[in-house]
Amino acid sequence: MAGNSQRRGATRNAGSKKGAQVGTGGHGRKALEGKGPTPKAEERPYHKKYKDKQRAEREAAKKPAPRGKQAPRHRTSGSDELAIGRNSVLEAMRMGIPATALYVFNRIDADDRITEIVGLAVDAGIEVREVTKATLDGLAGGSPHQGVALEVPPYSYADPQDLLEGESPVRIVVLDHIQDPRNLGAILRSAGAFGATGVVIPERRSASVTVAAWKVSAGAAARVPVARATNIARTLEDYKKAGVFAIGLDGGGDVDLHESNLLDGPLAIVVGSEGDGLSRLVSEKCDQIVSIPIAATTESLNASVATSIALYEAARAIA
Repeated sequence: MAGNSQRRGATRNAGSKKGAQVGTGGHGRKALEGKGPTPKAEERPYHKKYKDKQRAEREAAKKPAPRGKQAPRHRTSGSDELAIGRNSVLEAMRMGIPATALYVFNRIDADDRITEIVGLAVDAGIEVREVTKATLDGLAGGSPHQGVALEVPPYSYADPQDLLEGESPVRIVVLDHIQDPRNLGAILRSAGAFGATGVVIPERRSASVTVAAWKVSAGAAARVPVARATNIARTLEDYKKAGVFAIGLDGGGDVDLHESNLLDGPLAIVVGSEGDGLSRLVSEKCDQIVSIPIAATTESLNASVATSIALYEAARAIA
């Protein structure tokens, strides 16, 4: 019958090699998509131009920077920091903290502080950017900004060896993991007051030169170089090889500070952390452990206060 004939024909066509097959529409789609544009020759690791580019970059890195434009030998890798709030920003501006941009709310109700802040920024050549409140909210991370924020670039650190090139005799303050940036700022202020060559801090687990440290230093952070060391104990070894004596401050010292016989020569004053004091390895690298006599009713001195006293005694020894 005609109906049977059509069914037989349909069966033969479906099973034949040339007939259409159910479900083949998506076969091979991935093969047709391709792999995107071909990378440039210098971006392909096995290409000669890639190797030439890598070689050129290595050679360029070895070349010294032009005179007068040499970068510091040691830098932070952090991003820019913000000072926020009218009082904080004004204080930072008055102290001359280096800044790259001033952000001001575009509908701010200006008072005397805002007027002075903007005026100081213009005088210092700092870019003033009028932004929305949403932009400032994002920059401040939810903290109250009062319509103003100051962008401060990462501090440029020196190399510990650079501090040996100061006036003779060198006076270097070495901080063994001071955690509070305000303590660091106070130590910088004392270092500037008593003519210290510079301050050394560890790269890790230590306060760094932030806006908070800048403010407490009362401008000394701009005058006293701060170096970052990978290893404090090894840095002390290097200093000792260069003829610098190291004294460590500790309440249980072997000798009172004013009786030390090392204060009139090249000196590294080593100060321990606020809670734990000097670490064992750092203490072992010191030539002498000294203590500052205090009343029995006082448990200990703040790290920045102890540093100030030690710097004063060292300055007095060569006066």
